[in-house]
Amino acid sequence: MSPKTVLIIEDEFTQSALLEGIVKRAGHQPHIAHTGADGLAFLDNNHVDIVLLDLVMPGMDGIEVLQKIRPRWPKLPVIMLTAQSSINTVVDAMRAGANDFIVKPASAERIRSAINAGLETTSFVGEIEPMRKGMTAAGFAGLIGDSPAMHRAVGLAERAAGASIPVLIDGESGVGKEVFARAIHAASDRANQPFVAVNCGAIPENLVESILFGHEKGAFTGATEKRVGKFAEANRGTLFLDEVGELPTDIQVKLLRALQEKEIDPVGGRSSVPVDIRVISATNRNLANLVSEDEFREDLYYRLNVFPITLPPLRERREDIPALVSHFLKLIPEMEDLPDRTISPSALPALVAYHWPGNIRQLQNALFRAVILSDHEQLEARDFPHLKGNYPVSATTISDSEHYTSPATNMDLANFSTGVPNGDTVINLLAAGGHFRSLADIEAEIIRRTITHYEGKMAEVARRLGIGRSTLYRKLEDYSLKR
Repeated sequence: MSPKTVLIIEDEFTQSALLEGIVKRAGHQPHIAHTGADGLAFLDNNHVDIVLLDLVMPGMDGIEVLQKIRPRWPKLPVIMLTAQSSINTVVDAMRAGANDFIVKPASAERIRSAINAGLETTSFVGEIEPMRKGMTAAGFAGLIGDSPAMHRAVGLAERAAGASIPVLIDGESGVGKEVFARAIHAASDRANQPFVAVNCGAIPENLVESILFGHEKGAFTGATEKRVGKFAEANRGTLFLDEVGELPTDIQVKLLRALQEKEIDPVGGRSSVPVDIRVISATNRNLANLVSEDEFREDLYYRLNVFPITLPPLRERREDIPALVSHFLKLIPEMEDLPDRTISPSALPALVAYHWPGNIRQLQNALFRAVILSDHEQLEARDFPHLKGNYPVSATTISDSEHYTSPATNMDLANFSTGVPNGDTVINLLAAGGHFRSLADIEAEIIRRTITHYEGKMAEVARRLGIGRSTLYRKLEDYSLKR
């Protein structure tokens, strides 16, 4: 990784000096600002790749600084540093847009890992924000695709945009449910009001109610200040509830009441708060099945499913792939300040023929990877490793000849086989009793063997596995593995 500019906003001279040394030893260029105002002034006049931001500072604290950073530099990774580790503090930081949260004192390795992970996030992301904005800035006109399946979905969405009724978008992961939701919002009469997206499956269960509906000061341990929830943030605008099927049952009851009564009850509050929102929800699960299994409330299902829209997987709209490829190959070089790339006549049919289990998100990331790593103007089939494999693979083996790349992790599993007696390159998918092993068990073994192979060089291990170092260290802890 080439040297990057790291802005350290820290009021304590000792701490700032320690951070400066860590950043220098990591091969980056540090710059220190001892106040939030000085840090913002430096950002105004200089290019910065990542920010280390102290939470508690005199004058403007870290949250206030972050709230000023996010609207102007939405892609800039910010790592929050603080000695306060309460749940409320973490929630405040993440709500304000922090990419990571480090409790002081922290080891140099932890800080370096967070910096590397933050820098990687800006280069390789699951859903690249400028692309998403580019596809929704013009409402439905920004959506890509002329296939019959796409026309049907857009036609329904255009009709939904003209009303304020709840919309339920279903489809596989990566088909662009949030992109459609943003397009509906942009074409509605609420377009000039907030669009607030919430991934219901990514919120810790004990924080769901607080994040959705807000809480009063003292409502629970660590609630040192009053905080508004996502419903209040989306007032007069659109609230997008992604993966709504993951909501706990008790929260489903409160969500139903909020939709019926058009008011919310903050945690610890004494009175209800009226809200005026348009709800768009999305799921990649079959909510009707969840209802029959008593995992999702039937009354809430009918409340959300007033206007259903099903988005087709990419394999059912292959004729749209050339247009999507062209779109992404225009945006990616612009984003990364790279030379333009084109797709070779032999590679495009291969991209169209592949069935894309990760849908548009996988296609987008495959092109992003190819553009970043290739050193030639025209992308060839060899720039897309996943095209070398046959999908789906055998239920019990992944052989050397298949060179299969996992669509979920982009991890090259070509060397892992059950057909070779060498224990260093064999991973059995079946346990002793003949049943399949869990994914976690297999992943732990892959990580352990990779660490052994590369003699504990963690940067190389993370690079070979295609994950950030902070993710690697978290997995070591999750699986109780040792370096």
